[in-house]
Amino acid sequence: MVLGFALAYAGVGHLTTNRLEFQAQVPTLFKDYADLVVLASGVVEILLGAGLVALWKYRVQFGWLAGLFFLAVFWGNISQYINRIDAFGLNSDRARFVRLLFQPLLVLWAMGTTGAWRTFRNFRH
Repeated sequence: MVLGFALAYAGVGHLTTNRLEFQAQVPTLFKDYADLVVLASGVVEILLGAGLVALWKYRVQFGWLAGLFFLAVFWGNISQYINRIDAFGLNSDRARFVRLLFQPLLVLWAMGTTGAWRTFRNFRH
């Protein structure tokens, strides 16, 4: 539930108060479409968050989707680090690098708390 609310909250931030900050994290390849990428990812986050809160029966599926989403947006965090773009108070190489270390934790959070990781382990065996 906490993950669901966190995703929905971040998604609303994409559409409102943090829109420009999130645009700074869009990879340079998509620079011309930064606003569209931010809006689309915000909508996805809201839907993922709402799904985790309201459709708990499908938490495993939403866990997989959230984990994949966190992997997809990792590219933006890497781009922010490589291109030395300041956003969200990350105004040094060290701060941007440390943030990179937290992205795998988000994937683990999504996969672990929803039971998605357990289905992955069972699928492999």
